[in-house]
Amino acid sequence: MVFDIEMIQSVHQKYANIVSKTRETLKRPLTLTEKVLYSHLFNENELKDYIRAIDYVNFSPDRVAMQDATAQMALLQFMNAGRETTAVPSSVHCDHLIQAYQSATIDLPQAKIANKEVYDFLRSVSDKYDIDFWKPGAGIIHQVILENYAFPGGLMIGTDSHTPNAGGLCMLAIGVGGSDAMDVMAGMPWELKMPKIIGVKLSGKMSGWTSPKDIILKLAGILTVKGGTNAIIEYFGEGASSISATGKGTICNMGAEVGATTSIFPYNRKTADYLNATGRKEITDSCNKIIEHLQADQEVYNNPEKYYDRVIEIDLSTLEPYVNGPFTPDAAYPISEFAAIVKEKNYPQKMEVGLIGSCTNSSYEDMSRAASIARQANEKGLEFKAQFLINPGSEQIRFTAERDGILSDLEKIGGVLMANACGPCIGQWKRDMDNPERPNSIVTSFNRNFAKRNDGNPNTHSFVASPEMVTAFTIAGDLCFNPLTDILINKDGEPIKLQEPAGYELPPKGYAVEDAGYLAPNKDRDIQVVIDPKSQRLQVLEPFVPWDGNNIIKQNLLIKVKGKCTTDHISMAGPWLKFRGHLENISDNMLIGAINAFNDQANSVLDPETGKYERVPVLAKKYKSEGIGSIIIAEENYGEGSSREHAAMEPRFLNVKAIISKSFARIHETNLKKQGMLALTFINKDDYDKIREEDKISILGLTSFSPGKNLTVQLDHSDGTSESFEAAHSYNDVQIEWFKAGSALNKLRMKNEEF
Repeated sequence: MVFDIEMIQSVHQKYANIVSKTRETLKRPLTLTEKVLYSHLFNENELKDYIRAIDYVNFSPDRVAMQDATAQMALLQFMNAGRETTAVPSSVHCDHLIQAYQSATIDLPQAKIANKEVYDFLRSVSDKYDIDFWKPGAGIIHQVILENYAFPGGLMIGTDSHTPNAGGLCMLAIGVGGSDAMDVMAGMPWELKMPKIIGVKLSGKMSGWTSPKDIILKLAGILTVKGGTNAIIEYFGEGASSISATGKGTICNMGAEVGATTSIFPYNRKTADYLNATGRKEITDSCNKIIEHLQADQEVYNNPEKYYDRVIEIDLSTLEPYVNGPFTPDAAYPISEFAAIVKEKNYPQKMEVGLIGSCTNSSYEDMSRAASIARQANEKGLEFKAQFLINPGSEQIRFTAERDGILSDLEKIGGVLMANACGPCIGQWKRDMDNPERPNSIVTSFNRNFAKRNDGNPNTHSFVASPEMVTAFTIAGDLCFNPLTDILINKDGEPIKLQEPAGYELPPKGYAVEDAGYLAPNKDRDIQVVIDPKSQRLQVLEPFVPWDGNNIIKQNLLIKVKGKCTTDHISMAGPWLKFRGHLENISDNMLIGAINAFNDQANSVLDPETGKYERVPVLAKKYKSEGIGSIIIAEENYGEGSSREHAAMEPRFLNVKAIISKSFARIHETNLKKQGMLALTFINKDDYDKIREEDKISILGLTSFSPGKNLTVQLDHSDGTSESFEAAHSYNDVQIEWFKAGSALNKLRMKNEEF
């Protein structure tokens, strides 16, 4: 048992009293989201009716979870916080650094050798500070969390944008940057703008080819990649009660793709069944004592429009399987329309690779339903027309699926078992192609499908679907194949119609595992965490320089970004993951994927001194070496995608003074603030068009920087003219102190030194 039952019981014992006080204070019924949030206020004396999307609130999370890529920087920061142990239970999961290439048996041993320095560092820091450690091969962080740590009514933060996966077990689990994690591990409050709440009512019941994945794929089409920003999605209705706990996890996981803060389902029998099946009956017993507080008040369900900021209803009885993509997860198409879309948009019709698993769809239910399709193909003489890769979510899932013959069914029709790790989902896929830039199509059961996300090829058209649909597409090798209506021809020339997938929510024989991959901390406080000064993987963090007290005057434009700019564009993953613990080295990838608005090229920006175009990080480093800063200009939803704080730390390290955009993704904006960066938004979005390539940019009003007070941006053009406009910001008093101190970590260190 790795979960902390005493902590969980302590949280639950306070619930009834806190919920009652909150209902009395707010003078209205409460949503489930409000019950969880208000029961986790950092200071219970600050209980009041916080205004959604306006007020910042300090919370006290129950847990922190970190994956190996982001844990490096989070723990490097935590080591400077002056604590002997973490203030809350925390865990590290080695899942991101394992490259997928040939198979699990080959790739995992190679990863252990290639990443030994990083794994040894993470293990030693975990031992020193009493942190749970899950070794390489144990599984993907979110599946491991669901199986071991997630609990109803809890609040958790994790250094990965898909932390919301735990919402499938009625937990508010929120993706953050490493600085936020460091704050919580150091015992500081965790700040969040009180989110709006989107209520999604699920009516009816799924059947046939439809799966939980299709719910979130459809919702992504409704909300788009920005529709959930600054909001928590709360599911309810009879349809919600019929979905398995792991299916709910899939839905909550992909809430990140619509920008949602997190997502949550109420506690019910399906939740209890999963907790019991994974050896956590003690948690079920504790939940059953407060079951009325692990769902919204009945008045909310009776009149949802009154209590949610927006209500969306999806009828599961009529829901079709969906396929989303390419290049964005919100391009949503029901399977009945998808073939026409493929032909209309001239997408490569041949489907070359199918990939199932990942943190989003790697449950026993997912694997068993996909295996039922594979079993049919094998029995009926169908041959797979595309490559087929399988990424189990955890060693427990892999071991159980192997025992029950599921993996055998998938392997019999050509499936290749990859490591229990993220792999192709995050760009850690060494894909062999005849032409690495050739247009092609793949279908995955993953969550994110931005350009170059999986294999680095900007011309790979990546589509997202359920594992059973991916399996069917892989058999056909054709994007225009609809398994609900179409037939396939087997090797004997016979027409074959695939039957509906069938599987098990939970393994009939129970879960089993020989070595889950968990290593408890040895609690040796005398452990010395040593970082080689010559290391190319790890680097001791030096504090950022505090604000000099002056306005920002006549800084060069570094880049004016055109169009979508995700954290993948700002700080790519893939081969760059090996530098996640070395800020100087990883800064060589800053914004190399962003498109320059002046020449429509990536990684090509003007050096006004020479008149030549340089790589973005090269020019930024030149400015820094000369004691000069620079400014980044961007469009909508800048920084959407993964929660990687390196996308904020790299500009800070390279002396970028401010980023001015039309809007920011929530996590990235917070990360920028934590690193002492200025994140400003255009009040008039047309002001974006005023920025010219050789502008000198000033930001005025910083000497009186205060909440709600706009700053002035002045542009000095190369032709001698100038113009100015106002820019907004969302900094509160605490965040302004971070800016003045140079970073949130600097401010924390200053406080600790006072004591």
